[in-house]
This record gives sequence, structure tokens and C-alpha cells, in this order.
Amino acid sequence: MAKDFSLMPTGTIESYISSAYQIPVLTPEEEKSLAMQLRDHGDMAAARRLVTSHLRFVIRIARGYLGYGLPLPDLIQEGTVGLIKAVRRFEPDMGVRLVSFAVHWIRAEIHEYILRNWRIVKVATTKAQRKLFFNLRSSKKRLGWFTRQEVEDVAADLGVKPETVLQMESRLSNQDLSFDGLEDDDDDSPTAPSTYLPDTRMEPAKMLELEDTDRNRRERLYAALQGLDERSKTILHERWLSEKKQTLHELAEQFGVSAERIRQIEKNAMKKMRLQLEV
Repeated sequence: MAKDFSLMPTGTIESYISSAYQIPVLTPEEEKSLAMQLRDHGDMAAARRLVTSHLRFVIRIARGYLGYGLPLPDLIQEGTVGLIKAVRRFEPDMGVRLVSFAVHWIRAEIHEYILRNWRIVKVATTKAQRKLFFNLRSSKKRLGWFTRQEVEDVAADLGVKPETVLQMESRLSNQDLSFDGLEDDDDDSPTAPSTYLPDTRMEPAKMLELEDTDRNRRERLYAALQGLDERSKTILHERWLSEKKQTLHELAEQFGVSAERIRQIEKNAMKKMRLQLEV
């Protein structure tokens, strides 16, 4: 009877990797049969075998991203999520092996994890920036900043604008910095923003401006509320301004109408007030 690999070890990462590499690789016939069982009958045991038999490929791909300084177990975990998504979508009749189909999904999940966690501040948000993020390092032929010709060559190779290459190179060259700085006396440490960014919250002019803005908003809100009929004012007050807010059904019983009618009155009153406030 074949060894049951449905449960992987939960010990060290070394034991996990060792166990993953002990799981036999499926033959094309076994892979297709399991994929058909999953597709046609929702067989979770078949899905489990498809996933576990491909964990070695996830590990191999994840190791290729160790240069980003993120933990290997996390990279493997995210890659496994991609593998599971690939198994769900795999079509056995297409004549393609699962490993070839799953590579895209595995890399996509790892890429998402790296972009979320490589730095506190996101360095890549657009499609062009994401493409650059994972290709810029391999495009560098030497240490230091790109020359203008290198910028244009990389832009041409990756199909992006030269300005995008320069922007991404600058982002990759910078580092996250704590607002309060590091707790050491190293003269070479970067200056923390808290030492030079002004705090304007308690400035008299700023405080006066905030008070005026708040007062103006309250006055306009009160004026808009006064422009409503008594029933609408009561409904809005009881629904939004009262400490003990009433439900639609409670107000419906109070006014002798349906809850839907109360909702319509509330909606119309809010619309009138919004128009008044936008003037």
C-alpha cells in the first residue's frame, strides 16, 4: 500500500523539505487520472495527492526568491497556495503536465507575498513597476547606478518607459526608515524624520483653522437639517443623531407607515441635505 502523504510534518523546515522530496513524482497517467477524479467527482483525496506530489517544485521555485530576505517557510507557504489554486483550475484533457501549468500560479502568489512584505512602503503597484521589480536586479551588469544607455536598454528589454526604470531603481536603492529612528548613537545612522519634521498640530493658526472648519460644518449641517419637514427631521434625528438610535421598524410603528416608507423618507431627506451641503 502506498505511503500516506496526506499529512505533512509540522516540525522544522528541514524535516518538511525532506518529507516533500520523499513523495514520489506522479506518472503522466497517474496525474491525469487523479485530475479527472477531482474534476468529475470533486475527489479531495485526489486533490491532496496532486498537491503533495508537487511540493518539491514549490520548494525549488521558492528557493529562487531567497535573495529578497524573506523567510523560506513563508515563501514555500505562499507558493503552495498558488499550487492549490492551479490544481483547482487544471484541465487534464489539455495535454499539459500540471507542473508546467502550475508554475505561473506558484510564482504569482510568491510575487504577491514579496511585494506585500519586502518593505513597509510598497515599491511596486502598477503592472510596469511589478514587472521591473522582479527583473531589474538581473538586468544590472555591475554595481552602482545605471548609465543612460543601460536605462534605455533595460526599458527596451522589458517594454517600459525609461522614466519607470529610473523610478524603480531609486526605490530599490532606498530603505525603510523608522519615524523615531534607531536606538543607538551611531553617527552614520540616517537621521530619523521625527528629528526634523515639524509638528503643526498645536500651532495657534492651525488650531484656529480646524475650529473654524468644524464650526462651519456644524452650522451648514444644522441649516440643511432645518430645511426638512418635521417628519423627515425626526426620522434622521432618531436614526443618526440620537444616543439611542431607533430602527426602521420602530419608527414605522411610531408614524403608522411601513418600514420601507421610513427608509424612503430617510433616503430622500439625506439626498436633500447632501444637495444643500454641496452648494
